[in-house]
Amino acid sequence: MEIEKDMTIEDLVEDYPFAEEFLRVKGIKCIRCGEPIWGTIEDACKEKGFTDEQIDQIIIEINQELEKNKNQNNEQNNQHTRRIETSRLKRD
Repeated sequence: MEIEKDMTIEDLVEDYPFAEEFLRVKGIKCIRCGEPIWGTIEDACKEKGFTDEQIDQIIIEINQELEKNKNQNNEQNNQHTRRIETSRLKRD
């Protein structure tokens, strides 16, 4: 896992922009959502009344989203590379 519950909200949304929407859906507003939160993911979750078990589940889910985003980005990069290679072949 790359995202931990002691990560700050600021670092989270800066490093992983998709997390902004993920948190909003969970009922946790963040900096860009209009309700500034300073502190960790765990702090923000506790302020919203989440239990330790729920927080652990949120961390699991957000890391799953991170992996899904990485896989999508890898596929997009692979498609881009194939288009470039095809284009080069056509020119030669």
